[in-house]
Amino acid sequence: MNEKIYKAMGSSAVSSLVIGICVLATGIAAGVLLIINGSRLLKHKSKILL
Repeated sequence: MNEKIYKAMGSSAVSSLVIGICVLATGIAAGVLLIINGSRLLKHKSKILL
């Protein structure tokens, strides 16, 4: 009984860690893309506001 609980906790911990890393990587990538798009808009602001 205790071995089943131990194995279930281990697999749950690993899956939580993997999901956390994926969410972190996605968040960082989205942040970088937003910064790039924002700087591009600021760079071309004079062309937009004719």
